[in-house]
Amino acid sequence: MTRTTQYWILGALAALALLSFAASLLAGSADLPLGRSLAALWGGGDELATTIVRTIRLPRSLSAFAVGSLLALAGVLLQALFRNPLADPFVLGVSGGAAVGALGGMLLGLGLANLQWSATAGALLIGALVMLLGRGAELSRLLLSGVVLASACGALTTVLLAIADNGQLRGMVFWLAGDLGWALHPELDLAAAGAALIAVLLFARSLNVLSAGELRSATLGLDARLARPLVFVVSALLTSVAVLAAGPVGFIGLVAPHLVRLALRSADHRLVAPGAALVGGALLCLADIASRTIAAPRQLPVGAITALIGAPVFLLLLRRRALR
Repeated sequence: MTRTTQYWILGALAALALLSFAASLLAGSADLPLGRSLAALWGGGDELATTIVRTIRLPRSLSAFAVGSLLALAGVLLQALFRNPLADPFVLGVSGGAAVGALGGMLLGLGLANLQWSATAGALLIGALVMLLGRGAELSRLLLSGVVLASACGALTTVLLAIADNGQLRGMVFWLAGDLGWALHPELDLAAAGAALIAVLLFARSLNVLSAGELRSATLGLDARLARPLVFVVSALLTSVAVLAAGPVGFIGLVAPHLVRLALRSADHRLVAPGAALVGGALLCLADIASRTIAAPRQLPVGAITALIGAPVFLLLLRRRALR
C-alpha cells in the first residue's frame, strides 16, 4: 500500500471519528429531534434541549473520545513494548492496578491530583510485575501472568468495596463497570490525550525499532534497557488517567491498534498512533451511545459494552496466533 493511500485512510478514520462524536452528541435516552439538538448545540433552542446537549452530552462525548484515545495509545505502547498485538492495559491487569490505586485513594479521601498519583502507582506496580513474571517467556505465560494479576486486583477491589461506606458504594460499583458519568473534567482528558499523541509521534521511530526486538534495537543504536522502562511508565500513566476518568474500560487498547494495522497494512507507529487515537475515540463514543440507548431511560455501564465487543475479538486474535 502506498503512503498516499495510507494518508487517505487516515483521513477516512478522522471523518469516522468526527461522525461518531457528532452522533454521541445527537443521540441519547432523551427523545430530542435532530433540529432541536442542533439548535441547542449552536447556542439556540429551548432551555431543556440546551441543558441536555451542552451540559450533559457535550462533556460526556468529549470525555468518551479522550478516554478512548488514551486507552488506544496505551495499547499501542504496550504492544510495541511486549512486541505482541494482544497486549492491552485491561488484559494485562494494568487497568485493574490503576483501579485499585484509585479506589484506595477514594477511601482515604484524597483529592483529584492525589488520586491520579495513587492510580498511576497501582498501574505501575501491576505492569512491573507482569514484565517481571513474563520476562523472556512465551506469549501464553505473559498473558497468564496478566490474567492472574488482574484477578488479584479484582479480589483487592472486592475488599475495598466491602469496607467502603454505603454512600460511596453505588458510585464505586458503577465506576468499576466503566462509567463516563465520572468524567467531570473533559478538558483535562482531552489535553492528556493530545499530549500523549504528540509524545508518541515524537518517539515513533524509536517505537518502530523497539518493536523489532532488542538485538535490532542495539544494532540501530537504541538502548532498549532505557527505552523499555520509559515506554512502560508512559503507558501506565495514560492508563491511570483514563481509568480515573471513566473506570477500567476494557479492550479499547486491544481493538483500536489492531483495526488500524489491518486498515493501513502497516506497523509504522507514525501512522498507527494517530489512527489508533482516532479509532479508539470513535469506538468509545459509539459504545457510549449504545450504553445510553439500549435500555433507555436507564444507562448501562460503557465498560460492559466494550467488553461484549472486545472479548470475542481477543479470542479471535488468540486463536489466529495459536494457528500460526
